[in-house]
Amino acid sequence: MNQERLEQLQNLLESSPNDSFLLYAIAKEYEGLERVAEALQKYQELTELHPDYVGTYYHYAKLLEQEEETEKALSIYEKGMLIAKKIGDQHALGELSNAKMNLELEL
Repeated sequence: MNQERLEQLQNLLESSPNDSFLLYAIAKEYEGLERVAEALQKYQELTELHPDYVGTYYHYAKLLEQEEETEKALSIYEKGMLIAKKIGDQHALGELSNAKMNLELEL
């Protein structure tokens, strides 16, 4: 992960500002570059603009866990679980449920 790839993704986003995958990819790039605040902001933006993009919730909550924002991480897992149920994504529902349960067991 590098700055050049991030810039390429940002340029693509300028021509396709509604592309949920590009927002997600930018968040992951920020995360890889250890630009946590920017990654968190992009994840939040993605959940607001594209709430049904269910893959966001797991990565968003995991990053919050790393930042020791436990309550917020639990909330994001719960929101993701609701979305996964709504769209019928059993795989995502299972991953989010397991991650939430593991975090709760650590408390």
